[in-house]
Amino acid sequence: MVKIKEFRGLRPTADMVEEVASPPYDVLNSAEARARVKGKPYSFLHVVKPEIDLPEDTALYDEVVYRKGKENLDKFISDKVLIQDPRPAFYFYRLIMGDTNQTGLVAGASIDDYANNVIKKHERTRVDKKADRIKHVDTLNANTGPVFLTYRARGEMDALTDEAVQTKPLYDFTAEDGIRHTLWKVDDLKTVAKIREIFSGIDYLYVADGHHRSASGTKVGQQRRAENSSHTGEEEYNYFLSVIFPHDQLRIMDYNRVVRDLNGLSRGDFLSLVSQKFEIAPAPVGSPYRPETPHNFGMYLDGQWYRLTAKAGSFPEDNPVGSLDASILQENLLSPILGIGDPRKDNRIDFVGGIRGLDELVRKVDGGEAVAFSLYPTSIGQLMDVADRGLVMPPKSTWFEPKLRSGIIVHLLD
Repeated sequence: MVKIKEFRGLRPTADMVEEVASPPYDVLNSAEARARVKGKPYSFLHVVKPEIDLPEDTALYDEVVYRKGKENLDKFISDKVLIQDPRPAFYFYRLIMGDTNQTGLVAGASIDDYANNVIKKHERTRVDKKADRIKHVDTLNANTGPVFLTYRARGEMDALTDEAVQTKPLYDFTAEDGIRHTLWKVDDLKTVAKIREIFSGIDYLYVADGHHRSASGTKVGQQRRAENSSHTGEEEYNYFLSVIFPHDQLRIMDYNRVVRDLNGLSRGDFLSLVSQKFEIAPAPVGSPYRPETPHNFGMYLDGQWYRLTAKAGSFPEDNPVGSLDASILQENLLSPILGIGDPRKDNRIDFVGGIRGLDELVRKVDGGEAVAFSLYPTSIGQLMDVADRGLVMPPKSTWFEPKLRSGIIVHLLD
C-alpha cells in the first residue's frame, strides 16, 4: 500500500517560471552550468549547483557550497521569485518531447515506503554522492529536485489525470531545448482524498531516476525524526518530493558506451576476441548503426560501424540482470577483453545518453577514443522485473527522457 501526501508547493511566480526552471543538478557539470546562467540571476542552477557562484577552485563538497545554496534559495524567496501555496495540494506535471507525452502526479513520497521497499530501487547509490545530497537537503531544508517514480498504470488514475489537465494550468512553457512543461494544481479536498485513495490501492512505486535524491531525502527525514521528541509522522520531513508517472507513458532511451583504448590489443586481435561471444557483420554504410532488437549492438571502430549479435548461450537468458544488454556487453566484452572491470570507477570508459545521438559516438571515436558501442534501450518492464526481485541493474542501464526540470516546484521540510 503506497502512501503519498499533498503539500504546499514552493514555486516560481508565473512570469518567472521560464527563467527559474533549470535542468537537474546532475545533467550539467559546473562549467556548463556557469555558462548556462550568464544573465540569469534567478536560474535554479544557482540553488542546485551553487558552486557556480563561488571561485572555480572551490571543492564541490565544501561546506561553503551548501551554505551558498541556502543563501540563494532564501534570496529567491525574499525577492518573491518563489512563493508558497497557501494550502496543501497535489500537482500534475506534463512533459512533451516530440511524440512523447507523459503526465505525472507531483506528491510527497513516504520515507517509510522507501525504507520498507514499497518504493523499489534498481541501482546502488554511491557513498559520496549520497552524502552530498544529504548535506544539500538538510542545509537547504528542502527537496529542491524531484525524484522520478513510476507505477503500473491504473485506469482510474488515468481518468482523474485526464480530467485535471482540462483545467487552466499554473504554467505552460517550452524550454530552450524544445521540451514543453505544463503544471496544474489540485487542492479541492474531494479530489485530493480520491488521489490518496487510488494510491493506497497500489502495491509498489519504482524509482526510475533519482536514487540519490530519494535515498538522501529519506535519510534526512529519519535524522529529523530521531531528533524530534514531538514527532507525529505527518511532518513534511517524512516525505520527499516526487513526480509519479504511469509506466506506459515513459520513454527509456539507449545508454551507450565509449572506451578510450583497446587494452593493448591490435585491431585484429580485438575483433578475433569479440567474435568468440558475438556474431560480427559490417553495418549498412551511410549512418550510425542503431540496434533494432535486444541482444544486438552497434560497434564503431576505425571509422566503420559493425553489427554485433550476442551468440546463443553466451548469457543467462532466464536471469533478469544477466540478460540485460548492458550486462551482456559488460560481461562478454568490456570486462574480459577491454579490461573494464568496474565501469563505475574506470576512467577509460565514458557513457553517452541517447539524447545526444549516435553521432556523438562517431565524434568521440573520430576525435581519438578507440571504440564505441550503441545499445538497444532497456524496457520499463525489465526495470520493474529487476526491482521486483530485489536485484540491481548494471550502472548506466537507463536514460530517461524528457528530464524533469528543477525549480518548477520545491518541497520544504517544515
